[in-house]
Amino acid sequence: MSLHDRESAAFFHTYKRLPVTPVRGEGMELIAADGTRYLDMFGGIAVNALGHAHPRVVRAITEQAGRYIHLSNYFAQEPQIRLAELLLRHSGMARVFFANSGTEAMEGAMKLARRWGSTRGKHAIIGFSNAFHGRTFGPLSIMDRPNYRDGFGPFLDGCSSLPFNDADALRAGVGPDTAAVVLEVVQGEGGIRPVSPAFVATLKELRQKHGFLIIADEIQSGAGRTGKFLASEHVALTPDLVTLAKPIGGGLPLGAILGAPSVADILQPGMHGTTFGGNPVACAAGIATLEEIEEQGLMAHARAMGEMFLTQLQDVVAAFPGVCKEARGLGLMVALELTGEADPVVVAMRDRGILVNGTDRTVIRFVPPLIVQPEHINRTVDALKQVLPALSSF
Repeated sequence: MSLHDRESAAFFHTYKRLPVTPVRGEGMELIAADGTRYLDMFGGIAVNALGHAHPRVVRAITEQAGRYIHLSNYFAQEPQIRLAELLLRHSGMARVFFANSGTEAMEGAMKLARRWGSTRGKHAIIGFSNAFHGRTFGPLSIMDRPNYRDGFGPFLDGCSSLPFNDADALRAGVGPDTAAVVLEVVQGEGGIRPVSPAFVATLKELRQKHGFLIIADEIQSGAGRTGKFLASEHVALTPDLVTLAKPIGGGLPLGAILGAPSVADILQPGMHGTTFGGNPVACAAGIATLEEIEEQGLMAHARAMGEMFLTQLQDVVAAFPGVCKEARGLGLMVALELTGEADPVVVAMRDRGILVNGTDRTVIRFVPPLIVQPEHINRTVDALKQVLPALSSF
C-alpha cells in the first residue's frame, strides 16, 4: 500500500491531503520522496516563520530534550518563563497563559472573559462574519461559516456573530451585557481581509461606552508576520486579551493567551489549566524563533517583502482582469482573490514546484516563512503569470 492508501485506511477523513510526500525541509523548500524540491509559500499555514529545519530551532529543541521533555505545570520552568518574558516585552501585555494550540488559546480567552464579566453583569461574546478562531465549541459559537458549523450545534448560549467591518451592525449588536468582542485584525482563513480603520474606531468608542473586553485573535497574524509584533499595532488597537499560536512554538504545538493589566488577576489557581500547555521543548523552540526574528530584523523584512509581493500581485490583477479580482494584504499575509475557484491555480502552481494555499474558495493565500527573499517572490509571481492565462474562461 502507498503512504496515501495507508493514511486513508487509518485516519478519520478530515483532511484533503496533497499528492506530495515530503521527506525533509530545508529553509524555503520542501523535498519530496521522489526528489522534487518545492518552494513553500505557505509555511505550514503561517507556522514555520524561519522556514524548515532552521539550525537555531533544531539546536534549541535538541538541547532542551536532553534536559527534560515534560514536567507538568506544578513546576516553574525556565523555558516557559523566558518565552513568556519575550512575549510580554514584544506585546506590552501583562500576563501569559500557555496552551497547546490556537483554538485552546481562544477557548481560554473566552472563559477568562466570561469570568471577568460574571461579576459585572456581562456574559455575551461577539465575533464577526467570515472569521475563523478554531474548531472547538467556544470558537465555533462566535463564527458564522456553515462549512465549520453545520451539524455540530447547538452552540454556546450568549455567543453570536456580527457582519465584519459593518459599524452600524456593531453599534446595534453590542450593549451593557457584552463581555467581549473577538476580532481578527486581518482575517486569515477568511481570505486575508483587513479590518477597516473606521470599524476599529467604532469598536474603541463602544468599548469606552459599554466597558467590554476586546480579544484580538493574532494566531495567524502575530509574532511579526505583518511587520509588527501584533497586527493590532497597525490600527492602534490595544486589546485586553490576545491569542497567539502558530509560529510561537517554532513548529511545535504551542498557543498563548496574553492579558492586559485590566485582566491580570482574573484567573486564580484551579480556575484554568492544562497538562501539556507550555511544553518546555516547544517553549525552547519558541525562544529560538522569537530571538532570531528580533536579531535578524525579520519583522522589518516581512514588511518590505510583503510590500514587494503585494505590488507585484496588483500588477498581476491589472494584467489578468478576467481572472483576478483583487490583491490585498498586510506584511507577509498576502492574498490574490480570483473570479473563480482557487483550486485549479493551487494545482497548477504545485505542478511548477511552488506550494500555495487556497482559502475562502476563491482566494490564493500566501503566508511564507519570514525568511522569504525577493527571488522567491519573483519566482512565484512569474509562475502565476504562466498559470493564469489558461484559466481565462473560468
